[in-house]
Amino acid sequence: IITLSDLECDYINARSCCSKLNKWVIPELIGHTIVTVLMLISLHWFIFLLNLPVATWNIYRFIMVPSGNMGVFDPTEIHNRGQLKSHMKEAMIKLGFHLLCFFMYLY
Repeated sequence: IITLSDLECDYINARSCCSKLNKWVIPELIGHTIVTVLMLISLHWFIFLLNLPVATWNIYRFIMVPSGNMGVFDPTEIHNRGQLKSHMKEAMIKLGFHLLCFFMYLY
């Protein structure tokens, strides 16, 4: 969220912002998929069903990257078609989701 807001305010350029964000896409994808599979194996059905849409979204987002793009976050397209706003909205939704999951896992 901070990196995207820095890009929105022109504190950093699009290329450095996208390279910072793209290096965390695969670890997020792997980590969330592992957690989802572990919840399925341990038979925590509610938490598995809660994590499944987010894991599916991460996989879909990674697979649907057009060829020629730098990654999920592409510096040539991030300012086009409101992608910056949609990435900010997605980051805020994920922040809320992870905050909810933190307290659920803590309980």
